[in-house]
Amino acid sequence: MALSEPVCQLEDIPDGGSIGLNSNGEELFAVRKGDQLYLYRNNCPHDHIPLNWEPDQFMDTSGTLIECANHGALFTIETGECVAGPCLGDCLEAVDFTLTDGKAYLNP
Repeated sequence: MALSEPVCQLEDIPDGGSIGLNSNGEELFAVRKGDQLYLYRNNCPHDHIPLNWEPDQFMDTSGTLIECANHGALFTIETGECVAGPCLGDCLEAVDFTLTDGKAYLNP
């Protein structure tokens, strides 16, 4: 089975950084931590609105947690679980993908 077009490349995201993505009209974002990539829907579980105000800005000032710019909820990078804020215990929705040769492909 041929892979679709990649949604992003690991090298396009600085280590500890994030990037907003659009795939077939769906807003997503990716976070890089070393050679690991984490991909989530850009939808806060509290108000179901995008997490970012500025393009590609999904991280808190420490660069260790994902932050919702609207109400300050904080989420772990690895699991998307909310660890502080109004949606404590809820999780961001992870997107299933495959990382091949440094390129992220969405799984069907």
